[in-house]
Amino acid sequence: QVQLVESGGGLVQAGGSLRLSCAASGIIFSSNAMGWYRQAPGKQRELVAITGSSRTNYADSVKGRFTISRENAKNTVYLQMNSLKPEDTGVYYCNVNKYGMDYWGKGTLVTVSS
Repeated sequence: QVQLVESGGGLVQAGGSLRLSCAASGIIFSSNAMGWYRQAPGKQRELVAITGSSRTNYADSVKGRFTISRENAKNTVYLQMNSLKPEDTGVYYCNVNKYGMDYWGKGTLVTVSS
């Protein structure tokens, strides 16, 4: 079965950096688009970044600050987050869509203090 395991969250001051990782299993990793989403307290889950074989897209709010990358040999996707802001606080989830079904990890909490 598909499993996604996120890591790398934590508490950081505004202006700081974090790198999130998501290890995937149960899929042909190189053939699937992988995404990072986040959910802030009291808000809906939103797309942060997504990377596929021919495209990489970012939410406007993170462009220039976050970078999504993947290492197919390790079945891992990363999210490098720089210049973090308090509004980046939330639970970050890894996502893959396989045959029309969304799969999610349990998430990793990122807290940015002002």
